[in-house]
Amino acid sequence: MDDATAAERRKTVSWRDPAPALRASFGLSGLGYLEAMRDGRLPVPPAAALIGIVVAEVEEGRVSMRLAPSEEHYNPLGSVHGGIIATLLDSVMGCAAHSTLPARRGYTTLEIKVNYLRAVTVATGEVTAEGRVVHAGRRSAVAEARLTDAARRLYATASTTCLFVDPPAGDALGASVAAGASDRR
Repeated sequence: MDDATAAERRKTVSWRDPAPALRASFGLSGLGYLEAMRDGRLPVPPAAALIGIVVAEVEEGRVSMRLAPSEEHYNPLGSVHGGIIATLLDSVMGCAAHSTLPARRGYTTLEIKVNYLRAVTVATGEVTAEGRVVHAGRRSAVAEARLTDAARRLYATASTTCLFVDPPAGDALGASVAAGASDRR
């Protein structure tokens, strides 16, 4: 068997319907929502389940998440794809910003910049991304993140600007998520 016909690998991904968690989030502060995810009282978003991101630590203005690099994260060069790393860094920075918000407020990423410093592979072992808010105002926040391994070697850094948003009137966002879930059934 040559490399082109190597054994196929498979992965099964499971996630929970995100609509109930989104509805529950409207009654929780950003910090409370993230704590509920960390503690397993609310599910992580489906994208986190797909990639394998684990919420590790949560406090106001700071969030850390872990990822165990795996072959399914690889790019054609045999290292974790930069998009996976960017997703992890974007998640910790956005959640750090979210942790500063009261109930019924959310955020969206306006921009992100990532600096890749060294390749992440399966041999790297579990990596930890930590996001910290640098400044949080009424309408936006600036945050930074670092990606390190167990020996605290630095693999990537990032920065972001997040825009704070209010949900549509009447919980229309939650209703649209619930409607989308029923459309898939």
